[in-house]
Amino acid sequence: MKGIYIINELWQAADLTREQSIEVQKHAMLTYLKENQISAIKLNPLQLKDYYTIPHALLYDLKQHAGIQLDCLVIFSEETIAKFLHSYPARWIRIKSYFNEVLFVERQSNRQPPSFFDYH
Repeated sequence: MKGIYIINELWQAADLTREQSIEVQKHAMLTYLKENQISAIKLNPLQLKDYYTIPHALLYDLKQHAGIQLDCLVIFSEETIAKFLHSYPARWIRIKSYFNEVLFVERQSNRQPPSFFDYH
């Protein structure tokens, strides 16, 4: 499978520094990608990292590749993308439309996610 992953460099887990939170996300994402045989691709050859940190930049790059359809978008958790989802719901829907599914490495087990997290 081919996919893209997003790491939120501004998100901070409880009891961790921002740098530690980034490392936790990176480690979990790379492990998840490997275990699920997902090849991370870069849409922009000038992109410095193997992952996106800004959803707006991801949307811009997706629009530059008209007709592209990818297997999955991988995100660490609902919490790490929630601020973007609530601030830009239309952009989130556009981003999701380029992927067959959106996968979360960590799911909150104590509640059901809002319907806009699920891809139908």
